[in-house]
Order: sequence, then structure tokens, then C-alpha cells
Amino acid sequence: MNFSEVFKLSSLLCKFSPDGKYLASCVQYRLVIRDVNTLQILQLYTCLDQIQHIEWSADSLFILCAMYKRGLVQVWSLEQPEWHCRIDEGSAGLVASCWSPDGRHILNTTEFHLRITVWSLCTKSVSYIKYPKACQQGITFTRDGRYMALAERRDCKDHVSVFVCSDWQLLRHFDTETQDLAGIEWAPNGCVLAVWDTCLEYKVLLYSLDGRLLSAYCAYEWSLGVKSVAWSPSSQFLAVGSYDGKVRILNHVTWKMITEFGHPATINNPKIVVYKEAEKNPRLALGRLAFPPPRAAAGPASTTESKYEIASAPVSLQTLKPIADRANPKIGIGALAFSPDNYFLATRNDSVPNAVWIWDIQKLRLFVVLEQLSPVRFFQWDPQQPRLAICTGGGKVYLWSPAGCVSVQVPGEGDFQVLSLCWHFSGDSLALLSKDHFCLCFLETEERVGTAFGRPGDHT
Repeated sequence: MNFSEVFKLSSLLCKFSPDGKYLASCVQYRLVIRDVNTLQILQLYTCLDQIQHIEWSADSLFILCAMYKRGLVQVWSLEQPEWHCRIDEGSAGLVASCWSPDGRHILNTTEFHLRITVWSLCTKSVSYIKYPKACQQGITFTRDGRYMALAERRDCKDHVSVFVCSDWQLLRHFDTETQDLAGIEWAPNGCVLAVWDTCLEYKVLLYSLDGRLLSAYCAYEWSLGVKSVAWSPSSQFLAVGSYDGKVRILNHVTWKMITEFGHPATINNPKIVVYKEAEKNPRLALGRLAFPPPRAAAGPASTTESKYEIASAPVSLQTLKPIADRANPKIGIGALAFSPDNYFLATRNDSVPNAVWIWDIQKLRLFVVLEQLSPVRFFQWDPQQPRLAICTGGGKVYLWSPAGCVSVQVPGEGDFQVLSLCWHFSGDSLALLSKDHFCLCFLETEERVGTAFGRPGDHT
């Protein structure tokens, strides 16, 4: 595993292009485009104000930069650096901006969610969509890019409109049986739309492409409900994370629950492997010194390395007592994600903040628990294989695969605190993001993966 040098960054804005050739990063009002392999700067663009959001077009030919404070969007071309586009929403303001799947239209949401403006880069035409709803996830596109579903609020009722992305014609419009719709998401196969209600009302609704209600699911009443939702890549399962600390798995045949995963504070089953992060006392073992990366020579001597140890059952995990009289209590399943091969599901229970739970979806049982020394901030699966990257806001990145897990100190001068990360689509590298900097971590190739991860009996 190797690390690049550190580069400047603002607002955690760093993204790989969809084709994997480029890496975009922002430093205040400047947009920097680098070659992924050499990290040489290919283009440097200057925007009119500090950039608050960036997004690549699906074909990696364009990149948009949104400046919400100014109500501005600037679009840059990689093929023609001298070409650029500026979209000014004026007094209407701007709160969100995204690409359409064809990479030639931009959807801007105005302040107070009064409307969505669809701007065409090809014809310079403008279309308007009224009544978009302000919610967690109000716009979702099918994987093939043919359809867009939009959550709407009109006459004090929730609705969903389905548009054809090629010409923005309305295909279907239907009201939803929700009190206060919180989010919508297409299944990866584009056949089913999941709609979930506010956390005050436990309700998950599943609609077909033509607006028919296929099923309605409610696990319980009179308590905080749905907190997170994720489709499996195969569209066979819908995982629903709830405020009661459980994940419920719905199947795609009957849309009934096939199992629920609890997240207890004590692991009693001795068959479940629990990896606990433990501090490692620094030892100067000359025989084991590796050749340091270029920027590691002047690294801080005070940095504490860590390792994983297998804990013996029963294992008690650190729990957080929620503050009852404050909004957004730290309880429930705050994050969940399926591995790209459908084999595993990773979850985080916010009342057990230091732990990541990994579930075997084939056998529908708990597989592994990783307990960190600090609360887990973010995790993401390798797009190509079941390998999970985790960060906790410290100077390390953690990787798990079925072969084992490893804790890796990010080398370099000063304290590089990993607040977020993102994988390259090949799975060969990932970008590690801190408050003011980022660096790339290059991993072993697939044939050497067994040496990168210690076996369960031989951890790093």
C-alpha cells in the first residue's frame, strides 16, 4: 500500500471522474483537474466565487461547479478548455444542482424549492418543473438514465412525478400515501420506486414504473420510524434501517420482511468474529523497517499506531446514551450499504458509534463486527470486490475483506485526519479527504490481495 503526496483541498470537494481517468478537487474558488495515474495537473479553472458543490457529467466530458451563495453554476469542458458555461439563477436563488444522466442538461433547484429549472447545454433551452419537495432525497434517476422520479408537494399532499429524461415529458403522476415524504429511490433495475415517510410515521411504499402501489410496509407504530434505506445491487433486497436499532430486509417477490438484524450492545455468539482496534506500542524493529513514502520522512513521532485484535465472547461494545430532549438523537441505523457482489451488508448503529456490523446476506446472519477506538464517520465498499474502507476522523484508514482487516497509518507531516474517502471505480486506489488536504492511497493489485490483508489468525 502506497500513498501520494498531500494536496490542498476545500470543503471535502474531491471526486473521481466516472471513466476513472481524472480527479477533480477544489481549493476555494479554483477547480483542479488531475490525471489519476500521474497526479499531474491537466486543467486549472477559476470560478467566480468559492465552490460549494462539484459534479461530473456521466461521460466525464464536463464538470459543474455550484456556488449556492451567488446563485451561480459554472460548467467546464475537458475537451475544449476555452469553452465554458455560466448559469445565473438570479433572485430565485439556488440550493441544489445536478446533472441529468445524458450529461447535457443541468437541473437547478431554486430557493424555498419553488421550482426546478432544466437547462440544456445543447439548445440553450430552459424548462421548468414546479412543486419540488424539500426532503432528504427528492430526485432519483434510473440506472439506465431513461427516467427521473421527482417528489412533489402540492395542496398539502405528497406526489411523485415520473419524467422521460430524453425530452422531459411527464410520463406518470400519482399521489403517495405518505404524511410527509422523506425520500425516494429507484431500484437498480429501474422497475420499482421505493418511497419512505417521515421518521414520525413508519411507512415504506413500493411503486411500479406506471405508478401502481405494489406494497406498503410498516414495522411498528407510535415511535420513530425509518432512518436509512438501501437497495441491494441485484434489486432483490431492500434494507430498511430504523430508529429502533434494527435493519429489516424486504424481498423483491412478495415485498415482505424475510429477516431483521438487531444490533445488541453485547455479542454473545462465539462464532461471530469481533475485531477490536487496539493501540500498538511503537517499537523500533530495524529488521521490519519499510522504505518510507517520500513525504513520510518527517512524520510526527507521537503518532500512535494501532492493530486489530480478535475479542473473545462475550464482547461488550461501547454504547452512547442519547440525549432525549434534543433533536436528531444518536439512535438507530444511520448508515447501511451493500457490497457490490450482494454478499455483504455493512451497517452502523448510531447508539453504538464505534462499531461497523457486517452481515452475510446469503446466510442472513451476522458475519463480523469491527469496533474502532473512535466513532465511525464514514465507510464505503470497493466497487469491484467485497472490501470495505472505513474512516473515523483520525490519522488512519481501515480496510476489511473476508480475508481479514488492517489498520493503516496515513504517513506524512502534521496530523492528517481522514474525514471522508472515495474509491476509484477500479478499486485500485482511494482518495482520503481531510479538512484542508487530500491524498491518494494506492492498494495492492488483485493477485496480491491475500498479502495485503492478514488472515484471521495473523492480523496487522
